[in-house]
Amino acid sequence: MSDEMGTFRTTIEIENPARRGERRTLESVLVDTGAELSWVPAAILESLGVERDKRLRFRQASGTVLERWTGFAIVHAGGTRTADDVVFGESGDMVLLGARSLEGLNLRVDPVLKQLVDAGPAPAAHADVR
Repeated sequence: MSDEMGTFRTTIEIENPARRGERRTLESVLVDTGAELSWVPAAILESLGVERDKRLRFRQASGTVLERWTGFAIVHAGGTRTADDVVFGESGDMVLLGARSLEGLNLRVDPVLKQLVDAGPAPAAHADVR
């Protein structure tokens, strides 16, 4: 998605859940609701000691299939945080805040203001009590 199509950029922080308190700030991160996972440069994740957990395959818009490592990290954005799998981005990869992180953060995209806003109460199962 390009900036002209209503997307925007934001600042996020990444933290290793095993080493709480040490964070790395990433500015001008593309908010991409079309990407499932968030993509972070491998050097940032390695500097925090985030471990490579599993390799996944990703299909780019061009149809090209990439294989990348993922690991578990805490993503901070919009005044809140969530734990999520993140992609170890390689040279040439975009830095993205993906849909799954946005959902975990309970944030949604306001396309008019071009910012992240609270998504409101999270849905919950309702117990049918009779």
